[in-house]
Amino acid sequence: MEKFEPEKLRFSDSAISHFSSMLEKRGSGEGIRIGIRKAGCSGYEYFFDFVDEINDGKEKDTIIKYKNCKFLVDSNSLTFLKGSLVDYSEEGFNKGIKFHNPNANATCGCGESFSMDSEEKNETKDSSLKKK
Repeated sequence: MEKFEPEKLRFSDSAISHFSSMLEKRGSGEGIRIGIRKAGCSGYEYFFDFVDEINDGKEKDTIIKYKNCKFLVDSNSLTFLKGSLVDYSEEGFNKGIKFHNPNANATCGCGESFSMDSEEKNETKDSSLKKK
């Protein structure tokens, strides 16, 4: 069993395999951006995007490498994602990425959005998280 590390963002082997496959099919780019943004019925939602250039500006990305995958996370999103496990599962007709996020206190019925325990944390970060 893997040791829980509350300051890290972790990925299951199935998630790494899924993301590796997606990067290989795309054929180019630096990696995959993972983050959160204000949206959804519970307040925040997770998002994924391919990354063609690493952000070296004022708001540097945290780069997390697992095997042949490179993930980029902005500092605001990382605050909400620390301690999470990103997983990929296939259950019958349902396939997809699942976040096991210890910071989320509620998830909407469809599982696409979540809310946080601390309203204080939300108010602090709201100004930096803009709906795209």
